[in-house]
Amino acid sequence: MAIRVIIVDDQAMVRAGFAALLAAQSDIDVVGEAPNGRDGVTLSRTAHPDLVLMDVRMPEMDGLTATRALLDPPPGVVHRPKVLMLTTFDADDYIFEALRAGASGFLLKDAPPADLISAVRIVAGGDALLAPSVTRKLIAEFAERKTSSRRERSLALNGLTPRETEVLGLIARGLSNQEIAGRLVLAEQTVKTHIGRVLAKLNLRDRAQAVVFAYESGLVTPGES
Repeated sequence: MAIRVIIVDDQAMVRAGFAALLAAQSDIDVVGEAPNGRDGVTLSRTAHPDLVLMDVRMPEMDGLTATRALLDPPPGVVHRPKVLMLTTFDADDYIFEALRAGASGFLLKDAPPADLISAVRIVAGGDALLAPSVTRKLIAEFAERKTSSRRERSLALNGLTPRETEVLGLIARGLSNQEIAGRLVLAEQTVKTHIGRVLAKLNLRDRAQAVVFAYESGLVTPGES
């Protein structure tokens, strides 16, 4: 089944370019476009996409507000698409807040076409787009400033086993499942099981929120490798 995508961006040429690129892929179906966050939320609730490509800065409603509306909907709204943020900046305050709201990652608008196509497939498949080093740097930079909930989140770590805590730390450092398996000498399926338990115990949507949680709790500190 094709991945259903909507594109939310205030620049018509950007929307058209992304739509043409993605629609040319046999496994991706562009089911709509919107020029601002407000229209994007409305469209998402009727088109039910698997993934929303969301610009950060837009009139009417910005991408952060729209992401919150999509991923924390009012009672009665059950559809929650994956959200992949689009930005022209490699260090944008909005991105960290979007990840905290549940977005699955972000991509620079000037990334190569192949990266956009790959990002859509990765995020729609349930993973988070955390591989680019700029994402880790961004999370580290802003997590360092977010200390108000650190004690509460630090206490939540007590519910994890030592192995689960170790896996969470490696996720936060940007390691893939395969890399974590190699580091801990585990089967990759065992790593996936540990990650699933971490997300469930900490009530997190995906790896993106796990990375944010790890920094905010103090488990991982900015600049740590």
